[in-house]
Amino acid sequence: MLVLAFDTCDARGSIALVRDSAVLAAVTHPPAEEYSSWLIPAANAVLHSASVSHTDLEGYAVATGPGSFTGVRVGLTTVKAWSEVFAKPVAAVSRLEALASLAAASSPFVAAFIDAHRGQLFGALYSRCGERLERIEDELVTPPAAFLEWVLARASGCQIAWLSLDPQILTTLDAWKPRSARGERVESAPAQLASRIAHLGIRQIAHGRAADPLTLDANYVRRSDAELFSKKSAAP
Repeated sequence: MLVLAFDTCDARGSIALVRDSAVLAAVTHPPAEEYSSWLIPAANAVLHSASVSHTDLEGYAVATGPGSFTGVRVGLTTVKAWSEVFAKPVAAVSRLEALASLAAASSPFVAAFIDAHRGQLFGALYSRCGERLERIEDELVTPPAAFLEWVLARASGCQIAWLSLDPQILTTLDAWKPRSARGERVESAPAQLASRIAHLGIRQIAHGRAADPLTLDANYVRRSDAELFSKKSAAP
């Protein structure tokens, strides 16, 4: 299956063209460039480098969040348009699940997190069920110390694999020291997640779990500044 995948959740975004398990082409987003002007030309360049067109694709995979409101919105708007124009299915993939799927298979639990700024992180906990990962409760945005406490309460003393693009958010906490003494560490994941998103998307499409482009929505986790500020201004 040939899939074009992209991650626009923060400045460390990427695009990848993947056929089954092989990455045919990939490009990383320049942090200083806006997604609104970069995404479509970069995607076309990736396709061109592999002598592939949109009509050759068998689907798209997109990270639906959590992350930047603007970045996620640009990614979803673009994939919805492509899906409609070229009549291709879309797989909606959580960026946190893409991170968690990189963990080694030795731990029964996997915790994935990303810097959400403002002293918070986006995080999720997964349990291993054979070759699959099942998320425990909803993804959340919370202070790092609260996330650590939340994960430990649900893991019930079991070993945990930790994955992040921003390991220092947890490893600099005093509360992390007992985990370090236990032999746990936060594995630093590669920022280029589009290829992993493609692999998860291929699995979804192959099993008939493609998203409906008309109802495909972002998973922001946190409300936008505009929403927060409007509620504050409306308060008596």
